Amino acid sequence: MLDATDTRLLSALQKDAHLTAHQLGELLNLSASQAGRRRQRLEAEGYITGYAARLDPVKLGLQVQGFIQVHLGTHGPEQSASFARMVNTRPEISSAWTMTGEADYLLHVYCDDLSALNSLLHEVILPHPAVARVQSQIVMDQLKRDAPLPT
Repeated sequence: MLDATDTRLLSALQKDAHLTAHQLGELLNLSASQAGRRRQRLEAEGYITGYAARLDPVKLGLQVQGFIQVHLGTHGPEQSASFARMVNTRPEISSAWTMTGEADYLLHVYCDDLSALNSLLHEVILPHPAVARVQSQIVMDQLKRDAPLPT
């Protein structure tokens, strides 16, 4: 069970995962050791699943960001597992979701350029035996970055 202090701690860490126990303690009106123990408990209980750096895709040469809706032609455990294995081998696919509605999957992709996106679509995703069709959307501008979860 989370209390108000845990919620404030999680919120602070989502904004800056580099906060030290001392800094967290000051924000939460706790001692550094209390703040550190709370963070460790939240990590151990799975509320905090990891820490990562956010990178600028454009500075890395990833000029094209897009979403690909994937529609399977056949639905079964083997097809789903095979598709999931393919998705997990492709570094261009930054995240993937199974969906309700018309599309079976939604893929978030980053590619060097349009040619790389075209290759991903026509040489990797469409040839997969379970895939019937895809629909892609290219991101023109991102209005809001991945924001912290509401706490």
